[in-house]
Amino acid sequence: MQEFAQRVAETEFPPIAEAFGWLAGRKSDKELLNMCQAVPSYPPAPALQQEIARLALEPGTGGYTDIFGIPELREGFARHLSADYAAPVAARQVAITTGCNQAFAAAIMVLAQAGDNVVMPAPFYFNHQMWLRMMGVAIKPVNAFAAGGAPSVEESEAAIDGRTKAIMLCSPNNPSGAIYPPQVLEEFYELAKRRGIALIIDETYKDFRPGHAPAHGILQRDGWDETLIQLFSFSKIYALAGYRLGALVAGPKLLHEAAKVLDCMTICPPQITQRAVVFALTQLDQWKEEKRQLMAGRLAALREAFSDPRLKFRLVSSGAYFAYVQHPFTGEASKDVAKRLAQQHDVLCLPGSMFGPGQENFLRFAFANVDKEKMALLVERLVNSQ
Repeated sequence: MQEFAQRVAETEFPPIAEAFGWLAGRKSDKELLNMCQAVPSYPPAPALQQEIARLALEPGTGGYTDIFGIPELREGFARHLSADYAAPVAARQVAITTGCNQAFAAAIMVLAQAGDNVVMPAPFYFNHQMWLRMMGVAIKPVNAFAAGGAPSVEESEAAIDGRTKAIMLCSPNNPSGAIYPPQVLEEFYELAKRRGIALIIDETYKDFRPGHAPAHGILQRDGWDETLIQLFSFSKIYALAGYRLGALVAGPKLLHEAAKVLDCMTICPPQITQRAVVFALTQLDQWKEEKRQLMAGRLAALREAFSDPRLKFRLVSSGAYFAYVQHPFTGEASKDVAKRLAQQHDVLCLPGSMFGPGQENFLRFAFANVDKEKMALLVERLVNSQ
């Protein structure tokens, strides 16, 4: 019998695919509240769809680009970051990737090898966990809620050892929705710099944080790119999830090594998507703001709905696209709870066990796919499940 690589065979099956599998044979005639996958419920802006159609007819857009993407996009995204963080970011510090997951994978492959470890607050994003496991890189988990809605810098420092290569943060957080204060992120930067390791921050959901103040001031510091690695995605804010485009922002030394990884993975990001995002960065600011407000409205409606006094599910944390919820079924596996909600109550969400150790009492609800008018229906179904 054929044998498979042990680290891959022992890695969890993709959680989203597993969760959709729970719906096999579903006979309910009720609307399914799909809060499983973090995806916007709306299509790309009409102007962006038209631009993509135009680009598809242009000669050459089916060809390769530079490994790090076309210059126009690297320069455009550097300008965007410079404005968003009130700090100078150069195109040479930007690599465009085939989605944010690829940016993470490339960064980790450059930084770590089997036997090394990464400090990560739990709960953590399952794809980060899966990739690290397949590489044989251990996770040193710390409590994501130790300091209110953020991990403790002191606890994280205590977890660092001689094989630690990075601290991995995600803000706004997947799965909890927590948005880490700028001061906390800057303290983690100082810790990583002092200990000679990398600080990786996944900022996929940065455009859905409240207000327009910079998420942190790290990019304003001299030599930030010797410590900080930022990961971004164009999937959520422009509703381009299936078009696969992200970014890796770091120093030239790391990007030089990352080029080897990116070249072997996909050679280059999709050219049509790159050129479409060049258009989006300059033409869709008003559309972006409308969608940010739309998500803020859904978040407010969800928080209000969870104030129902009948509800025994407790909202632990929420923001951006996500709500992290403590279920009332103490001692029951979170996967069993999630399956029952899907199969008997028409609510599809993910169990906490998919997000790291110590999470059996929790569920993740990705509310970006559900209109605000249906948050009360969600709570009604949860009440009926109690």
